[in-house]
Amino acid sequence: MNSIDDVPRLAIQTFRFSDVDEFRSAIRGLNFEFTPFVRRISAEQTILSLPGCDVNLTQTFPRMVDAQLVENCTAIGFTMDDLDVPVRFNGSQRARPVVVIGSGGAAYTTIEEVQRQIASVVFRPEVRDRGWPATLSSFKIFEVSAAGLHRLRTVVREVLAEASDPAEAPELSLKGAAMKESLLGAVDEAFESVVSARWTLSPNDERKFRMFQGIRALLTEDLSQPIYSDEIARKLGLSVRTMHDVVRRYRGMSLHRYLRLRRLWLVRRQLLAGADSVKAIALAFGFWHLSDFSRSYRVQFGESPSQTLGRGRGR
Repeated sequence: MNSIDDVPRLAIQTFRFSDVDEFRSAIRGLNFEFTPFVRRISAEQTILSLPGCDVNLTQTFPRMVDAQLVENCTAIGFTMDDLDVPVRFNGSQRARPVVVIGSGGAAYTTIEEVQRQIASVVFRPEVRDRGWPATLSSFKIFEVSAAGLHRLRTVVREVLAEASDPAEAPELSLKGAAMKESLLGAVDEAFESVVSARWTLSPNDERKFRMFQGIRALLTEDLSQPIYSDEIARKLGLSVRTMHDVVRRYRGMSLHRYLRLRRLWLVRRQLLAGADSVKAIALAFGFWHLSDFSRSYRVQFGESPSQTLGRGRGR
């Protein structure tokens, strides 16, 4: 007699993470980079693979995210919780019911200040024939009715719950196709309920987003070098004030605070990989004042750089 584990099911998997790099390597369908705001993470990801569609439910952690969707697909994203601290999406933050959408190659940036529960539905190939909003180089955000968002959340919860139950093998493909159709219908309903909201103009502005992407690209070319605001602004054809305003809008912090946080996490990754020495890797990422670096590192991570390196070499 077969055990319950042998009974056919739809392809649903749940993963739990306490390690930043393990979480990073588990992300699929996106070119994905993030910087945590916390010392230790606790994340969970449930993935359901349906014919032509993936459903992802992620319990996140406070972080800064930059991501770009792979080609030939359409992604829909929304929160599954109702917290008073909204996600900052492409530089704007509102506690409203929203849905975001992007198609192949589109990018986005978010700031998540607290732990959130976020769902995404990725359709393959790209959805072009249902009247959904078109996107170009960046994801777009739309305010929808509370009922539209509730319906979308409900369908995702029901699909994930049903997928966990056993089914007869001949039913699996039909069941998967029906689930995909329900998800498409729920997205249709959400976009049919879009509310005209002026605040969405800024995060949906392609020109502003490309400006931010240009700044980010120049800032990350060589993180070991000093950053001179006037030089970067000159290369981009911007005023120094405009550049700092753009970074603060999309990053939620000053240019120099962002760079310092980013560099600290990159140093940590190298130390955990067993770098040659703390001094060498600190200098490689622009930390020339080593005592100041050590203090900042301990405040951020709750341990000294040498303790991190020791753990990295012991792996």
